[in-house]
Amino acid sequence: MILLQFSTSHYCRKARLALRYKDIDCRVKNLTPGLHALQLKPLTGCTTVPVLCPEMPGESEYIADSSCIFRFLERIQPNHPLFPVDPDQKVKAEWLEDWLDESIGTATRFVYYDYRAGEGKVIDPSFSSQLVIQVVRRQYGINATTVALARERLNLAFQVLSPWQDQDYLCGDRLTIADITAAALLSPLALLPEYRQSVPWLFDRIRAIHQICGEPLPPGLS
Repeated sequence: MILLQFSTSHYCRKARLALRYKDIDCRVKNLTPGLHALQLKPLTGCTTVPVLCPEMPGESEYIADSSCIFRFLERIQPNHPLFPVDPDQKVKAEWLEDWLDESIGTATRFVYYDYRAGEGKVIDPSFSSQLVIQVVRRQYGINATTVALARERLNLAFQVLSPWQDQDYLCGDRLTIADITAAALLSPLALLPEYRQSVPWLFDRIRAIHQICGEPLPPGLS
């Protein structure tokens, strides 16, 4: 298999965690942001990553969207299941994944890139890095108002995920799509001192999930 990705994307990290947890060999191909659209649009009809190329007879050539990748991996490799067996826990895990994808992953992006353009500029002050950051800020409409809203969403996420402080997993007694999604989509916050100080338990769990899956730790936790 080949995973088409951006190396810094937290949504691509989500797919890598699932692949590692399933013990599925996969080559990674890093695309160039901006130019990637010219490559992906003819293949998937979309311009977003990650995209999985199974290279398996009888299967789709390209699987876009991390949630679709989860379901594909579960079908072809039942070992190390990603979904709870209990129906109620399965519904909860799927709801958490969808909510994290659609709201919290975006909030993380807004807060992270706002930090990287300000106090966090010292992480990489190079012209190329700052150019990418400014392009992302314009593309997604990242400004003082949208960042304030993103911070509110993150504070809500910490409340919803607070049971993670006292239990290993969010749904049931083993790792699921909920844990992988939360660990991936909140991982960029590890570089922001305010969150490392205010919700240290979150980064303990993110570190633990990466270790279970065998994926290298994200920046700020390595």
